[in-house]
Amino acid sequence: MKILDCTLRDGGYYTNWDFDRKTVDTYIDSCNDLPVDYLEIGYRSTPQAGYLGEYFYLPLYVIQRIKKQSNKKLAILLNEKDINAETVGDLLRPCIDLISLVRIAVAPHHFARGLTLAKAVKDMGFEVGINVMYMSKWKEHKDFLSLLPEMGGIADYFYMVDSYGSVYPEDVREIYQLVRSFTDVPIGFHGHNNLELALINTLTAIECGAEIVDATVTGMGRGAGNLKTELLLTALNARENLDFNFNALTKAVDVFTRLQELHNWGTNLPYMFSGANSLPQKEVMDWVSKRYYSFNSIITALNTQSKGTEDDNRLPVFNPETEKHKTAVIVGGGPSALQHEAAIKHFLEMNQDVIVVHASSKNAMAYKTIPNKQFFCLVGNEGYRMEEVFSGDIPQAAICVLPPSPRKMGTYIPNKLSNRAYELKEITFTDKYKDSHTAIALQTAIQLGVERLLVVGYDGYLTTAVSTKERELVIENEYLFNNSSVKTTISARSLTPTLYGALSIDSIYKYI
Repeated sequence: MKILDCTLRDGGYYTNWDFDRKTVDTYIDSCNDLPVDYLEIGYRSTPQAGYLGEYFYLPLYVIQRIKKQSNKKLAILLNEKDINAETVGDLLRPCIDLISLVRIAVAPHHFARGLTLAKAVKDMGFEVGINVMYMSKWKEHKDFLSLLPEMGGIADYFYMVDSYGSVYPEDVREIYQLVRSFTDVPIGFHGHNNLELALINTLTAIECGAEIVDATVTGMGRGAGNLKTELLLTALNARENLDFNFNALTKAVDVFTRLQELHNWGTNLPYMFSGANSLPQKEVMDWVSKRYYSFNSIITALNTQSKGTEDDNRLPVFNPETEKHKTAVIVGGGPSALQHEAAIKHFLEMNQDVIVVHASSKNAMAYKTIPNKQFFCLVGNEGYRMEEVFSGDIPQAAICVLPPSPRKMGTYIPNKLSNRAYELKEITFTDKYKDSHTAIALQTAIQLGVERLLVVGYDGYLTTAVSTKERELVIENEYLFNNSSVKTTISARSLTPTLYGALSIDSIYKYI
């Protein structure tokens, strides 16, 4: 039974396939002293849209460097949807004598195409693995199984891939036997850890006769992540007397544990729900790691998705044609909205015709008693937070504005405000991030005819320690402020300190 470690390839989903040299060197050196047979060091890909880093494209010099450093067989993964038999030669010829195993990730309904690609790769002299995804859906889409006998002489490994982290040990046994009835190609298993079953599923696959299994250091991998290499080796050490250097293992674990503190991979409630219902991971990963959605909102969205329905809670459209306001203050969730609270409130009391739009309810309690008209943007779970912030004593005159229907994050409105809640007809000034707090706040100001937009509490994280999620939020808000200034006549300025380049900076104190 062989072990393939795919930390750099699967873990790249959290780093855009960029890893610093020291991390990679430590990883490679540690694996040299561990009972791992293959290192899958990344993707090899044709050009794709957007930024994807070094270990997604694997320039030849990177492969050559790792080949000199590593005493393991090296593997790469190809995405069948991006590569075909006609183009694969140019991609792989430089890798001959450097890469041992080329694996091909393919959806069940494209298996025939994947087989054609696999034959082209095999003809170049590589070992070939065919990784068929979405294992928990195979019972519903069995047609590809009849093509498995055609793998003979082409595939060195056929992988059962639990893409959603959804299968149970009994599923592994049943599907293993089903695959074995069609082919004698060695079977592998790649498990995800949404339901924390990656270890038992992998051990079950080994008991069934799997000849190769996957793992990653600290479980680093897409979405909820994978079976931890250190857990698999420790279990095999106890069960099979597998001997290895625990000091070497510790070095690898330490370096990726530091990365995990930054990127926070691993299972959680949304990943558990998506795993239990065999739902795709890409959007969940985006919601969990990059967007400020609460877990409750994500579960609501996933529950709706699992039922194949949409949120059908319709509200009156927010269209205040007769209500126009020249100036608005948008209050964000940053510390400056509280740090300069006294000055901001004094300004609002002096200018009671200025409306207040709360992009977030986080700082709203500080402004509960101001005489100005207040609007609250309720995205996903924000209605619950609003109730918590005000301890149930919500201002009766508050007006709630929600994203257009259908709302993928669901609809929740505090009971006291159910008759003062409206939904936007559409978001007109941007093509991205349309359900974000800032987008709803800016569209609300646009609908109210605002000419002068003042912003407080949009600090842009004035510290050097910024998480991936915070960085993504800054990018998102920067994009929205830029778009609003380009596509409308509104120009926003911040009255409190900010790092947002799209906001001109002013001072609240000069107005009071």
